[in-house]
Amino acid sequence: GEDDFASNFQNAQMESVKGFSDDTMYIERFVERPRHIEFQILADSFGNVVHLGERDCSIQRRNQKLIEEAPARCLTPELREEMGRAAVKAAQAVRYEGAGTVEFLLDSDGQHFYFMEMNTRIQVEHPVTEWVTGVDLIKEQIRIADGQKLGMKQKEVRISGHAIECRINAENPMKNFRPSPGTITDVHFPGGEGIRVDTAVYTGYQVPPCYDSMLAKLIVHGDSREEAIHKMKSALGEVIIKGVETNIDYQYSILNHPDFISGNIDVEFVTEAKGLLA
Repeated sequence: GEDDFASNFQNAQMESVKGFSDDTMYIERFVERPRHIEFQILADSFGNVVHLGERDCSIQRRNQKLIEEAPARCLTPELREEMGRAAVKAAQAVRYEGAGTVEFLLDSDGQHFYFMEMNTRIQVEHPVTEWVTGVDLIKEQIRIADGQKLGMKQKEVRISGHAIECRINAENPMKNFRPSPGTITDVHFPGGEGIRVDTAVYTGYQVPPCYDSMLAKLIVHGDSREEAIHKMKSALGEVIIKGVETNIDYQYSILNHPDFISGNIDVEFVTEAKGLLA
């Protein structure tokens, strides 16, 4: 509270002096119920930087993303342009090279955004951007590392349709997301138009107990967000993974939730949404 601020600030300063011989402090804005919006960028060694639109990563649990989609339903064209421009400026300011992601928190008013961090690598959710832009991010990353110029200009980047990614994890949402290591005894993933699966698992695969629980990424693309949601629900229904427990039914319950369908989501959705399995 406001009455506690001064004393807490002074205590933090004292702690900083003891640990670092420096009482310099910085204050971060507290953004209540934000959306997590990130912009994919590519930058070469010649100073060229482009962004490839945004991803909405607000569906997350304990700051770990569960569902990502592109583009973000909540952005106006004007705000998308402003945030994209900010992402490019950030990369240019540090002379960044390669593929990267500039991440923002979008205020609940849907108008104000704040820099959160930059991930200087390719990310798990990069396929949704690849699908709506038609750009192979891994190929471009390798080209940049090889000293080549970007193969596109900002005005040439086009967003087409809508893509959604679900992370399929070996965990039990009904038991507080308890990890489920073990042997996969049978596995089947869907295929077809507008469906992509990124995975390394197979029948007989041993799911270890001490690493990230993600088994696969299921990605779909449709002409609209509504089509992509329907396609994802159909694709999830075809996934078969036996031998370990997964969060497939939980993902399905999110996709069926009225707030997700309407786009009324933020980073607190999983914690507060009623009607989910967990």
